[in-house]
Amino acid sequence: MSVETANARPVIALAMGDPAGISPELTAMLLADPETREAARIVVIGDRRILDKGAQEAGVELDLEMLAAPGAPTGERHAMVDLQHLAPDEVERGEATLKGGTFATTNFRKALEMADAGRADAVMFTPFNKKAMRYAYPGYDDEIRFVVDVTGFNGKVREFNVLEKVWNARVTSHIPLKDVSEHLSVDAILAEVDLTVRCLKQSGIEKPRVAVAGLNPHAGDGGSFGMEEIDVIEPAVKAAQERGYDVEGPFPADTVFLRALKDEFHAVLTMYHDQGQIAMKMMGFDKGVTMMGGLPFPLCTPAHGTAYDIAGKGIADLGATREAFRLAVRMANQRRIGTAAPAAA
Repeated sequence: MSVETANARPVIALAMGDPAGISPELTAMLLADPETREAARIVVIGDRRILDKGAQEAGVELDLEMLAAPGAPTGERHAMVDLQHLAPDEVERGEATLKGGTFATTNFRKALEMADAGRADAVMFTPFNKKAMRYAYPGYDDEIRFVVDVTGFNGKVREFNVLEKVWNARVTSHIPLKDVSEHLSVDAILAEVDLTVRCLKQSGIEKPRVAVAGLNPHAGDGGSFGMEEIDVIEPAVKAAQERGYDVEGPFPADTVFLRALKDEFHAVLTMYHDQGQIAMKMMGFDKGVTMMGGLPFPLCTPAHGTAYDIAGKGIADLGATREAFRLAVRMANQRRIGTAAPAAA
């Protein structure tokens, strides 16, 4: 069988996340949501017993096609690849464990391999716990590192945070704050602008507008509070404009997101992790999405964590997971318009 023509609903490979948190509930809720069946065909990878327990806790019923191996569903229903690798009584609810990390990394690997082989148009996963992932995969720094290790992709990959109206990109990510300044350069900022524009276009925004934040208070205030804006960020913005990008800045980081919310910009490029993360999570923690940009296929997940404290209570909020699904579908459809159908399953 094969993934159908570019006019068909895209195939989304969905890896079940940490079994000790709310991931099983969220996975079940997403699969039961009528919107998902109309927009895409999901292939969930995990253990049916864990999924069924999540469905019971979420109060939903599932009707899935069972597949022997990762590939496109043969009919109209969502499908599942049941790896049968974790029983519910082995899950230590609310704890990061080796078994939980092994469950999640195995599912993630299979989903990535499915997309890398052209059997899925996009990848999603419900929340992981990094501590558990490191138990199972000692080299696990973050999702990007794992994706690169599994697929062998050697291009530039960056994490974006996305709300309904605003994207956040960043020049530096998981490094100490004291090291940020030395990692800023014209080339580094320019590369992030380039990737941001490409990813925005892949999501369906034809003419992206990008704001660049300064590093220092008041964007340096003309050099009074630091020279990075004058020496590095302004030249990078000018170079991006010379490439034809609609980009402006540097702007003070404490007001630039307000301008983006007013539709002045599609994305804000910040200089370090928390400069954007705090703003994005304050604006929409229950709807935030993390997207890995630069890969050959879209990869999306809710921006929140595993919520160990409410796991199994049936009160998990589907909002961010639904938004991650919507973004994955939009990007998958844009990709299918510009490429041939994926290879045979």
